[in-house]
Amino acid sequence: MTAPFKISRKEDTLLKYRDEFVIPTFRQMSATAVPAEIADQPVTYLCGNSLGLLAKRSKKLVEEELEVWATKAVEGHFGHPYGRGWMWIADTVHPYLAKLVGASESEVACMGTLTANLHLMLNVFYKPTAGRYKILCEARAFPSDQYAMATQVAARGMNPDEAIIQLKPRPGEHTLRTEDIIDTIKREGSSIALVLFAGLQFYTGQLFAIPEITAAAKAEGCVCGWDLAHAVGNVPLSLHDWDVDFAVWCSYKYLNSGPGGIAGLYVHDRHADLPVREAGWWGHDPATRFDMPPTFKAIRGAQGFQQSNPSVLSIVALLGSLQVFDAAGGMQAIRARSLRLTGYLETLLKQSKYYAPPEAFFGDSEELKFTIITPANPAERGAQLSLAFLPLGRGVMPKVLEQLEVRGVVGDSRKPDVIRIAPVALYNTFEDVERAAKVLDEAMEAVAKEGVSHA
Repeated sequence: MTAPFKISRKEDTLLKYRDEFVIPTFRQMSATAVPAEIADQPVTYLCGNSLGLLAKRSKKLVEEELEVWATKAVEGHFGHPYGRGWMWIADTVHPYLAKLVGASESEVACMGTLTANLHLMLNVFYKPTAGRYKILCEARAFPSDQYAMATQVAARGMNPDEAIIQLKPRPGEHTLRTEDIIDTIKREGSSIALVLFAGLQFYTGQLFAIPEITAAAKAEGCVCGWDLAHAVGNVPLSLHDWDVDFAVWCSYKYLNSGPGGIAGLYVHDRHADLPVREAGWWGHDPATRFDMPPTFKAIRGAQGFQQSNPSVLSIVALLGSLQVFDAAGGMQAIRARSLRLTGYLETLLKQSKYYAPPEAFFGDSEELKFTIITPANPAERGAQLSLAFLPLGRGVMPKVLEQLEVRGVVGDSRKPDVIRIAPVALYNTFEDVERAAKVLDEAMEAVAKEGVSHA
């Protein structure tokens, strides 16, 4: 059953890009002593959905910029020995980002942080009226998005409980159905000012039907925006052709820019002349920016929303990773390998004696089991698989996570019962997938021997 997914190392043409990244070792990742025979072996890192690994090119570029800072100081803005003058540093990544999200360079800006960028976009695009004032989102949106939406609604004098429609999965299901989202848009559309979903849901790993949902929103006269934190660098995107109004993303997950790395935003070019409400000098026309004129003249398009000069170190850390994406052939090639890796992992996990189908998690089973709550359809997910553990609410998940970690398999958890694992196409291997499935069984065996608390 595994043959359709796993391919030979000779056929695996993207395998060589693993060497572009620094893979931590058991010794480096462990908080306790590690047996000498495995101490310097790489861990099985399946946590790129939370924090991507360091690209060697990024390390080199950051070191170069530190050298420039040390030897050129302020002159690095214009007289840069590597041709990356800090005045134009963001322009080094805009072409790459445009390719990744399916946009023109003028439609993207590398800037800020995800939630700050979301607030900027909400200030421009969320224009409630007496009749059209609601925001449609998923019920379990990432908390930062929920906070942003709620405070934006409250700032306009409305009650978030009334103005925000939060869609939940049907009873007995883990993920939202596209038809339910579209039906809600059709039914409530005249009162909806903004449709705002995650491109890929952080908890379940569900990839939403971005083009279909966007089209449905636009047909009802709604603005449509997307949080692409878990989608960018994970799945192919065509934001311009899909007629998306705006999007925001972070870059430290699949784009591997480093912890707290610089974020990005997209604005469709039909909105290129919208007024900037929170202007800053880096969004001013570069031709006269350093003349310090008293009147703001926005750069046309997304880059007019820039406020302060961006972190050079953060941008070149991102640049190094983006260069690897480009060398690997872009998102279509990366997605093809990702589908194989994730499909192979799913197949192996379903062969475990501890696996149970998703519907088992709506009962009262006392058996120690896990299921996959991420959609089984590869077109409805990215690299991430979210595993939920039975019995629910009994502390199984933290015990399993601990057992994985001591065996060198790195995933992450989301309370109360989910472990997320993501084989990333640029640096994970089919051997990583095999080891993860094997170690998960070992972890479940260890937890079974320990026993499950009835607390």
